[in-house]
Amino acid sequence: MLQNMWAIFMERKDFFLNLLWEHLEISLLAIVIAVLFGGIAGIFISEFRKTAKPTLGVINFLYTIPSISMLGFLIPFSGIGNATAVIALTVYALLPMVRNTYTGIANVDPAILEAAKGMGSTRLQVLFKIKLPLAMPVILSGIRSMVTMTIALAGIASFIGAGGLGIAVYRGITTNNAAMTIIGSLLIALLALTMDLLLGFLEKRLNKRSRKAKKVNHIMGISTLLLCLCVIIAALVSSNKKDTLHIATKPMSEQYVLGEMLDLLIEQDTDLNVELTQGVGGGTSNIQPAMESGEFDIYSEYTGTGWNMVLKKEGVYSEDLFETMQNEYKNSLQMQWVGMYGFNNTYALAVRREIAQKYNIKTYSDLKAVSSQLIFGAEYDFFEREDGYDALCETYGFTFKKTMDMDIGLKYQAIHQGKIDVMVIFTTDGQLSVSDVTVLEDDKNFFPSYLCGNVIRCEVLEKHPELMEVFNKLTNVISDEDMAQMNYAVENEGKEPREVARSFLKNEGLLR
Repeated sequence: MLQNMWAIFMERKDFFLNLLWEHLEISLLAIVIAVLFGGIAGIFISEFRKTAKPTLGVINFLYTIPSISMLGFLIPFSGIGNATAVIALTVYALLPMVRNTYTGIANVDPAILEAAKGMGSTRLQVLFKIKLPLAMPVILSGIRSMVTMTIALAGIASFIGAGGLGIAVYRGITTNNAAMTIIGSLLIALLALTMDLLLGFLEKRLNKRSRKAKKVNHIMGISTLLLCLCVIIAALVSSNKKDTLHIATKPMSEQYVLGEMLDLLIEQDTDLNVELTQGVGGGTSNIQPAMESGEFDIYSEYTGTGWNMVLKKEGVYSEDLFETMQNEYKNSLQMQWVGMYGFNNTYALAVRREIAQKYNIKTYSDLKAVSSQLIFGAEYDFFEREDGYDALCETYGFTFKKTMDMDIGLKYQAIHQGKIDVMVIFTTDGQLSVSDVTVLEDDKNFFPSYLCGNVIRCEVLEKHPELMEVFNKLTNVISDEDMAQMNYAVENEGKEPREVARSFLKNEGLLR
């Protein structure tokens, strides 16, 4: 494993270092904001003690909200991406900053304060020359714990399409690449420990009181502030690139490959830059709102999902409804479908082979008789879809003993370990051909067609009509078997999605 991890890190060093830089940008921005506002709040409540209890109560309440819930709450207001991640991280960083600032100032010896007042010091002089210097060790302790926590927590930001090392962790999980997951986790831990050591060094420096030490401390403080400002400015500049297409993908191997295909062809055939946000948690439910707000420009979608989940249509989708769906996308959403790849990645139900053989289960209707004894597993959004779990159970009369929500990349592990008995799969899953499962027949044709294509904002296509050449190249170029083989290469052979995408495009004569 260690050799494999080292090989992957050296082979994709630029990828991991870029994620490390993004992680540092997001974390530092949240830390700087939390130090500034948390410090001000801590000073305020220490000077006006009656406000301390309610202020700390509110911050404590916010701190108890699970991070996933916080991100979900913020998305409708601040959208997908780094901004929401920074806001959430700042909220969680406020508690240790406010509490330690307040505690440090409140515990300054009253006798010292009385002496200072007796010598004629003003309130501000007492604050800045006595209270804050004496409280600084406690404040720095709060900053150290806050920095470590923020860097660790920033890993979850990838769930909402933000950057950082969480991308490596999440992508490793969804593509069955344990080495990538571990590398991403270790880099987060290393970054947190490095920052903690630097702050520990700073804390020791501040305890030195000589004139020379104070001069050096001032220089170091200014240098650190300038470095943080440079990181923040770089983050803002990089987020405002012109002529950049923002492409999003869902958290699954297939989508990673398609995203890389678009990236490779667009940058080859046009003068546009591409910013690819891989593996947005929640899939359509988070990407579609971000498309509507203009945060993303293009993403790969499936026709059945567009009909039922985006347009909220009832009934089973069939491809003769495509023109109707296209018109509604244009008129209601100012988006359209382009570059239909040609493969149909529909849902299916798979049962552990031993169970299928024991009860002679071949169809969904056969499954009904024993469903009450079995555990059903699926990715999170399947339980919320119009054509998802509730509708499936209603159609076939399923009454499963228990359901289990899990990441899309963990389902095959779960069924192999006996944690679940039945699961939803995609017909182009790479792991399907090497898994000990039986795919059942959908004898009532419950699941609709899910042809894959690209959804693009009309405004983007009008501004860059040269993109149609790229989408025309990709039309009907991938079969179901092609997609299953590419997924297998990523999930079972450990190949990188970009490598798989490049190889396929070259074989098709689409990439120079």
